[in-house]
Amino acid sequence: MYSSCVPVHLVSHPVAEDALLTLRDAQTPPIEFRRAARRISTIVLTEALRDVPTERRTVQTPLEPAEGAAIGDVVIVPVLRAGLGMLEAALDLAPAARVGHLGLRRDEKTAVASRYYAHLPEQIGGSFVLLIDPMLATGGSAVASLDLLVSAGARNLRLACIVAAPEGIAAIEGRHPGVDIYTPAVDRALNARKFILPGLGDFGDRLYGTV
Repeated sequence: MYSSCVPVHLVSHPVAEDALLTLRDAQTPPIEFRRAARRISTIVLTEALRDVPTERRTVQTPLEPAEGAAIGDVVIVPVLRAGLGMLEAALDLAPAARVGHLGLRRDEKTAVASRYYAHLPEQIGGSFVLLIDPMLATGGSAVASLDLLVSAGARNLRLACIVAAPEGIAAIEGRHPGVDIYTPAVDRALNARKFILPGLGDFGDRLYGTV
């Protein structure tokens, strides 16, 4: 469904695999689902931030000055509402990051995403922008989000998700081929309702107990 040149980074780690199995299990209650989402997000986002720009800084230890690297300007943008399940992990890793929010609603019949909310930080042209959306299914929401971020000036973009479908990856490749995708799992396909197979169901519903 997508070419071998698409920039997909498969994040392989035993902790991510264990957390993903918990997320897939239909018997996992919301409280455990949230914990697993945070665990797997930490692993995936650590990889997505691997080449984040840094600045050299000097601090005073109790004994003498020490030089090191500090994370530069990072903007994290969760896609509402499911993306909020990855936000705490992202802020654990980049606590000084600025946060924007994008609200997109998918029509259950057509699977077309429509925007109902957008609030982004100003001046993101020079920022490292990380879009977080747990499920990359058709790619409609991700493409719409990336379109908006690009129109706002973003140039250094990454997408992090927990489960991806080949159809979603192909959509990103077709519209934003320069955007790297970080995920621990590329599943088989979409079903007739545009849900990922085997997937894990509706991430937002399971996260917030609204199934």
